[in-house]
Amino acid sequence: MIEHSAKRGAVVVPRNKLFLLFRIGSERYALEANEVAEVLPRLLLKPIAQTPHWVAGVFAHRGVMVPVIDMSALTFGEPAPQRTSTRLVLVHYRPDADREPQWLGLVLEQATDTLRCAPEEFKAYGLDNRQAPYLGPVREDELGLLQWIRVQDLLDAPVRALLFPAQPFTLDPFEAAP
Repeated sequence: MIEHSAKRGAVVVPRNKLFLLFRIGSERYALEANEVAEVLPRLLLKPIAQTPHWVAGVFAHRGVMVPVIDMSALTFGEPAPQRTSTRLVLVHYRPDADREPQWLGLVLEQATDTLRCAPEEFKAYGLDNRQAPYLGPVREDELGLLQWIRVQDLLDAPVRALLFPAQPFTLDPFEAAP
């Protein structure tokens, strides 16, 4: 008879996750790598009128219009500096549970390193920051604190509806105009 059950007392090895690290000013942050679709150099963006100041614009990527937010402007009110290490990171963003994930671009400073660690190493930091629900738990290491950014919590409902409308945009109003 073959025993299929786990041995008692066996050590359970935590499943590590890979994170993309970046900075906002001198602060360190992490995105779960499986949320990242692609890391691009910073590109020229088309600004979008009447959006929050942290919506950096849109750009065309592989035939798809991609909205972009500036994480520095979103988090601390100042746009990311124009540096060679500033990247445009495409993440998988699901506007709602009934829709397929779409690309959302993030302007990130110094998005050049990764970290593999157990998610349990991140701990709650004791604040209920309702103004920034995307700010997740923190991890302490020899460089200080590293904060996990939750992609799905980046956009509130009005901005999500603006950047990812439920009804696709049509040219009908423009074609009907004289």
